Amino acid sequence: MAVKIEKKIVGYQVLKNASPEMEVVEAPAPKPQEMNEFIERPDFLLGSTYKVKTPVSEHSLYITINDIILNPDTDHEVRRPYEVFINSKSMEHFQWVIALTRVISAVFRKGGDITFLVEELSSVYDPNGGYYKKGGVFMPSLVAEIGAVIEKHMKVIGLIEHDEMSESTKKILAEKKAEFEAAHNPAGKQDEEAKESNPFPDNATLCKKCSTKAVIVMDGCQTCLNCGDSKCG
Repeated sequence: MAVKIEKKIVGYQVLKNASPEMEVVEAPAPKPQEMNEFIERPDFLLGSTYKVKTPVSEHSLYITINDIILNPDTDHEVRRPYEVFINSKSMEHFQWVIALTRVISAVFRKGGDITFLVEELSSVYDPNGGYYKKGGVFMPSLVAEIGAVIEKHMKVIGLIEHDEMSESTKKILAEKKAEFEAAHNPAGKQDEEAKESNPFPDNATLCKKCSTKAVIVMDGCQTCLNCGDSKCG
């Protein structure tokens, strides 16, 4: 009896005294491909570019992260970072930025759990002091901001889960913010440009959890209006 083979042969075995009625056993499905250093760079990669403007440099940084698609058109399709490039008109940090991108790209291609990069980069502190970016978020260094961009990208592609607050929590924080501003700024006067750069009260303090200047004290309780962290539970 002839048997038509419709799948790719991944192994074989010679059977002795096989009967025509013997059941044909299908070979096990191949394991999903995971990121590793032996995967060759394909001709096409998906890229995302993030613009970063910091007070420590006159010119903006453009961070491009290219992703590779593994197991395309299957139930195991995933998108993983493959390489990173950083460009800027400023040549001040050129040498160490190139070195950093090569190291990060090598870690990307190595595979495994690469999310540790975010924590490592975010823990780098500039000896001259950090800075506040738009929105009142404190950045201890330029390297830490690069780490923040990589974290944002990993959340976009699903490598890191989003820590989304519930709608009820967002509503409570919005009410607290409005109540606080009404008590401390009765006239409601606030420069629109300043409000856009920092949407939280001017006298808010830095949150140790999300590094945002958004902690207020109401009824003796410290609460972050950005991430919802509270000393009162």
